[in-house]
Amino acid sequence: MGSTTDKISGKTNEIAGKAKQAVGKATGDDALRGEGAVQEAKGKVQVATGTAKDKLKDAVDRL
Repeated sequence: MGSTTDKISGKTNEIAGKAKQAVGKATGDDALRGEGAVQEAKGKVQVATGTAKDKLKDAVDRL
């Protein structure tokens, strides 16, 4: 995946994860809250990966 794709997928996962956590909290569904937390964390990793790819590309371009 490209850095932009990583960032978009990551933000999508973060938002979906937060939504799942909110629904799980509202309904008392601990499993859904946990699933949402995992998805949000996955999204944060994807965004960080995209950012790292951008920084690496910038560093290589400066060489």
